[in-house]
Amino acid sequence: MAYPHAQVAVVGAGPVGLMLACEVALHGVPVVVLERLPAIEWRPKAEGITGRAIDIMDRRGLMIGVTEAPAAPLTPEQQARITEGERRPDSLLPKAFPGARHFATMFLLRPESPDLLVPQQLLEEDLARRAADLGIEVRRGHTVTGVTQDDDRVRLDVDGPDGPYRMEAEWLAGCDGGRSLVRKLSGIAFPGTDGVTAGYRAFAEIDDPEFHLPGWFRKDAGLLVYEEGPPRFITLEFDGPPANRDAPITLEEFQESLRRLSGTKVTVTEVKKITRFTDNARQAETYRSGRVLLAGDAAHVHSHWSGPGLRLGLGDALNLGWKLAAVARGWCREDLLDTYTSERHPIGEQTLEIQRASIALMRPGPYVDALRRLLTELLLRDEANRQLTSLVDDLHISYDMGDPSLTGPLVGRYSPDLRLRRAGGPVRLAELQRTGRALLLDLGAAPELRALAGPWADRVDVVTAECAEAPADALLIRPDGFVAWSTPAGPASLRDALTRWFGRPGQEASR
Repeated sequence: MAYPHAQVAVVGAGPVGLMLACEVALHGVPVVVLERLPAIEWRPKAEGITGRAIDIMDRRGLMIGVTEAPAAPLTPEQQARITEGERRPDSLLPKAFPGARHFATMFLLRPESPDLLVPQQLLEEDLARRAADLGIEVRRGHTVTGVTQDDDRVRLDVDGPDGPYRMEAEWLAGCDGGRSLVRKLSGIAFPGTDGVTAGYRAFAEIDDPEFHLPGWFRKDAGLLVYEEGPPRFITLEFDGPPANRDAPITLEEFQESLRRLSGTKVTVTEVKKITRFTDNARQAETYRSGRVLLAGDAAHVHSHWSGPGLRLGLGDALNLGWKLAAVARGWCREDLLDTYTSERHPIGEQTLEIQRASIALMRPGPYVDALRRLLTELLLRDEANRQLTSLVDDLHISYDMGDPSLTGPLVGRYSPDLRLRRAGGPVRLAELQRTGRALLLDLGAAPELRALAGPWADRVDVVTAECAEAPADALLIRPDGFVAWSTPAGPASLRDALTRWFGRPGQEASR
């Protein structure tokens, strides 16, 4: 029996699923996205884009013109209360440096670029528009209930608004969150550690807005964040994970958490939006099982502090998208997809370790207080601060490009956003990669290298430009922004790199 067919199916229309679908579609591969929710859900989620994720957005022309979400103007009285709160001995503020970001609620990290403070839902809306422009079919209200695969295809059972149906896809990407059904049905193990905390993120109204000074505060029982106008709360307690994360959150249980942490009898009069969270940390043993791949929270879950989830998931999507498209187009062999796990799994593993360390450093008590004082002294040193910031922001990543003879300092690393000059005027490197294609960048007048890349013109752009601070005469940059080849290596190694990452030109790959 013939079933509806998709070349690539993506389960999950969150930012990672939509980003991955767009990356695949940029290379002319049809994509269908299946999402169980009928519409984008507005609830407390990620509230900013940080570190490498900002670069990713820039390289694809996303969130252009979006600035930080405007805050409601504070009254002089509110500003005075904030200042008073910052002076309290249990306050985690003021920040040690202007524009600092926190690690384990210690506001000491100095990022290379400021965070973009926008709700995750705005990013999802921007990606949904991009998906529509690329002709991607996004089916909302369609819940995947079954997944099976053989050597040639994946079969999906789906419950849609008009009833159940079955469809087939050549490839399936599970971007369906931490409790991923795709991962479970594909038999991919998900080992890790259980959570030790329970917390709430909420927008709520209280009877006495002055019940507590605003700010971030370490308490004997955990952590309390209170921001005015409109009132926003985060609570974190170290009494173990929630007994049932799926149970409805009552006003009373949130109110009790606020009371325990604040030491007051505050009354919550209305809960507008609220989510429950914990810090369980788990990672899929592999990101690929046959024709099924995982990305984002389906591949790894962890504490949300310092906002690693969105950054890590978008990095997964950017790494996987062009590779999946290259295999689907027949340009490359299927083993190219194995580099997705080999490159991204260690990054996910390190993120879990960082988040576990962060939670450990947030525990109340004198022993942790001593550790925090020691770490503060270390982070006041520039070198230590740069190293931890690089780890937290995913700026340290370096991939093995498969050729030990390549010695350029940028090989395997994310390419800097070079300021270039072409015949038409100045341009940034990020602007040249908005097509999602690979790029051979000639900065030293190397016609023989440009000619060598000619047969790959359907998948590699060749650009000649001048650069005042050129890191090399020529660079081969993958669609995900990582440098696959660089001078001083010669033409033979460039040909090898083009073939390794983008297949043989003019013919389909065998499996």
